[in-house]
Amino acid sequence: MRKSVLLLSLPLLGLSACSALHPFGFVEDSQVPLQSPEPVVSGRPEYFVSPALYDGEAYQATRQTHLKQSPLYMPQQQVSVNHYVQGMMHDLVANLDQVMPQMTIGITSFVYLDGAYDQSDLLGNQLAESFMHEVHQFGLEVVDFKTTDYIRVTPAGDYVFSRDFMELKADQPIDYVLAGTLVRHQGGTLVNARLVSVSSKKVSASAQGFIPQNIVDALYQSGGTEQLQLRQGE
Repeated sequence: MRKSVLLLSLPLLGLSACSALHPFGFVEDSQVPLQSPEPVVSGRPEYFVSPALYDGEAYQATRQTHLKQSPLYMPQQQVSVNHYVQGMMHDLVANLDQVMPQMTIGITSFVYLDGAYDQSDLLGNQLAESFMHEVHQFGLEVVDFKTTDYIRVTPAGDYVFSRDFMELKADQPIDYVLAGTLVRHQGGTLVNARLVSVSSKKVSASAQGFIPQNIVDALYQSGGTEQLQLRQGE
């Protein structure tokens, strides 16, 4: 309680001093704009306040606490592809025709609209991985059809995933497929996502998003030199 009282009392004290010691003479309190007694770092404060107000240990401690709690000084979270997938996932759920908890969803790689539909890249595959996480977070059933019936143990590591269709089950309990297309655009990549019924091919939900180019480049840089060279050679 003492801390909250201190936070409230300091601005009031500063306003009182500002109204009494304006550098151009005395003014009425109503003519003084409501502002914190914090001095301007890049220059002199607009209103003179006694330096004694800023020298006390209590004020400095309060100031540091205020700065840490201010949104302007909050540490910035690293923005990645997942950040934009979250927004598109909210749009998908918002316009979903009918939410059925028992619906089983398979998620495929995103492909480029002006390219071959049997080819993708790091961005298209990462979008599929991110959507798999988001769909599961919403409580819907997701099938990872790339999971084999065995674990392959090798000197380099142990693996359960495969992209060889001969190693995967032919029949998968999938009712809906979440898929999408990509379009390279000036300044980034447009993403078109949709949830499609496997049996009727009906689009049950759709969403669009835009991923800035710096986020896309950061993904390819993290994928290694080969991925970056492939991207630059397009």
